[in-house]
Amino acid sequence: MSLIKQLWLAITGLLLLSFVGSLAISITTSRAYIEQEISIKNEDNATALALSMTQLDKDLVILELLISAQFDTGYYQQIVLRDTDGSVLVERVASEYQGHVPGWFRHLIDFDIPPGTATIQEGWQQYGTLTLQSQYSFAYRALWRSFMELAAWFIAAGIASLAVAAVIVSTIKRPLSRVVEQARNISARRFTTIKEPRTRELREVARAMNVLSHNVRQMLTHESQKLDELRRDLQHDALTGALNRGVFMTRLAALLDSDDARATGLMAIVRVEDLVDLNDRLGHDATDNLLKGLVGQLATLDTTSEETLIGRLNGSDFILAVPFQTDADELSTRLKHALATLRPASDTIELRLPAAITSYASNDERSDLMATLDTALAEAESAQGRLPVVVRERERQPLFATHAAWRTALDAALLQGPELGRFPVLDAQQNVLHYESPARLQLAEQWQSAGVFIPWLARFNLEPALDMAVIKQALEQLRQDPDQWLGINLSIAAITDARFVNELRTLLEKNATLAPRLCFEIPATLDSRALASMRGFCATLRHLNCQFGIEHVGSEFTKLAELHDVGLSYLKVDSSLVRDIHASSEQQSILRGLTTLCHSLGIVVIAEGVKSEEELAQLLRMGIDGVTGPAIRAPA
Repeated sequence: MSLIKQLWLAITGLLLLSFVGSLAISITTSRAYIEQEISIKNEDNATALALSMTQLDKDLVILELLISAQFDTGYYQQIVLRDTDGSVLVERVASEYQGHVPGWFRHLIDFDIPPGTATIQEGWQQYGTLTLQSQYSFAYRALWRSFMELAAWFIAAGIASLAVAAVIVSTIKRPLSRVVEQARNISARRFTTIKEPRTRELREVARAMNVLSHNVRQMLTHESQKLDELRRDLQHDALTGALNRGVFMTRLAALLDSDDARATGLMAIVRVEDLVDLNDRLGHDATDNLLKGLVGQLATLDTTSEETLIGRLNGSDFILAVPFQTDADELSTRLKHALATLRPASDTIELRLPAAITSYASNDERSDLMATLDTALAEAESAQGRLPVVVRERERQPLFATHAAWRTALDAALLQGPELGRFPVLDAQQNVLHYESPARLQLAEQWQSAGVFIPWLARFNLEPALDMAVIKQALEQLRQDPDQWLGINLSIAAITDARFVNELRTLLEKNATLAPRLCFEIPATLDSRALASMRGFCATLRHLNCQFGIEHVGSEFTKLAELHDVGLSYLKVDSSLVRDIHASSEQQSILRGLTTLCHSLGIVVIAEGVKSEEELAQLLRMGIDGVTGPAIRAPA
């Protein structure tokens, strides 16, 4: 039983005890008083009547007339005159008066009043005995009226007391509810903090749990920072901060193998010509500063990614991937402007920075892409000028030639509805955690993957429309097979759209039995605004018992401490960190640290893009909770 119910029972019991006790005391006291007064009245009336009869002649007719006159006043229940032998000479008895008093009340009171007696004298001898009992039905009426008035007063006082108690209980319940909710959050590994209540006991409990949540967040922040430092030491060039060649190539291969929207974009490579001679003439420190400045300027070209994908292929070659970009000429202009800001310390030294740009797309071969860049870079080196940039367009047949054609095709595809993929996510025991359900749209009479149309959906602000269509299709599948769990990819544009969130909540409330079977996955590219939107999105749908996860988490993901109060169910590690992990101790160290942090919050860790048995075996040895990818097959 809850504390609030116990409090209400105590208040109600106290009021009832006060009511019953007060009534009992009042009725008992009044009954005793009335019995005493009527008993005295009986004695006085009997004595007075007997004295009057003593003074009269002892004619039985006269005595009977006197008794009848006295009895007819209506104040007596019984008057009896007996002779010295006990024989009844005159008797008058009134019928019992009931009135409007309930029988149960009369039976409960049941007055016990002795009659009054007196002796009638005839000279010096006793003539007889007079017995008189007053009519006391009026006493029942008086007590009943007093009972009703007292009950009405207590009911009114009880209602007022309950109203006051409700206000008091509500003031207690609000902070208590916050404390209970915080306790539930902590039990669910959501380390939230609340305002400390005024009640001393609750304040101490809330303070202790706030300290716990704060310590957990500090621990996560500290461990995330240590993990990020380890990642930078293992994967980044110590001087410029760019990715090492092997790490960059691994991430590029994972990017090209995916159907994600980031798998489409542009790549640029820049070479610092005659770096050895430049180092001799400028000096070691000046050359280092120049290379740092080059990486910094390349980073400004990507304004959409959480962490820019820049690699140092060798001492003088730097490569940059810019996802979502399609205009190579526009990137060429921006690249020239960025490189133009780099000046050597001496004006007598000429700095040549030849560069090449080409496009990439999902399923491109990494070797072919690098060969194209190398050929274009060689052409740029042979060109004249300080900043030669060669753009090498790769032959691709676009689905649609114009923006209008793309918009018309996307509207038609969304109206038709998406098709959902079905890729299993298995745990270490080969049990299905859920099925990934990426969207496919029918464009140009073929079902196209997300990497083809997501950039155009983002350009037309149609991502929330696609996400809503995918959720409706997923609910339809769950109606046909309610024993499965489906992972749905949501865009950041959708969770930041208040109208989408409200519409989704209404839709899921109508399908409350299916909602717990949905696993909503949000990209790891979360800025501060997206983090706030995600927190609100999860809070809005939490009562429907949906699951929430983050997908494509790379080694650069450092926001785990900021998600301590969201209540994530799982986190999917990007394939770039999983690729060839059995052969990379650096990746193993990073992934092991990330897994430890997630497990401390009760978050399931799932590896994406598992392509080989060697990768799978190494991941399971490291304690990964789930896996998905080309090498994973659902059990029969």
